[in-house]
Amino acid sequence: MVTGGSVPERLGRLGFALDEESSHIEVDQEAARASGAAEILERVCPAHVYRAEADGSVGVTYAACLECGTCLAVAPPGVLRWHYPRGGFGVSYREG
Repeated sequence: MVTGGSVPERLGRLGFALDEESSHIEVDQEAARASGAAEILERVCPAHVYRAEADGSVGVTYAACLECGTCLAVAPPGVLRWHYPRGGFGVSYREG
C-alpha cells in the first residue's frame, strides 16, 4: 500500500477518464454573477476545478473534478447543475 506524499502527489496517483462528449457540471452564469458564487467555488474546491473570471462568471475545468460534492454544499441555489459522470468516466480512486 502506498502512503504519504503531498496532496498534489497523492492526487497525481488518481485516474481520470474524461468524457469529452459532455460535462457533469453546468453553471448558470447569470445566477453565478448575481450571487458572487465564483469566488466561493474557487476557494472551496479541493481540486481547483472552478476559477473566478473578471466578469463574475465561473470558469470550469471539469476534468479535474474529484466528485466530492463540496461545490454543491456551498453554491447558492440554482448556480450549479451537477451529476456524476456517466458510467466509465470520471475519477478512479486508488488506495494510498
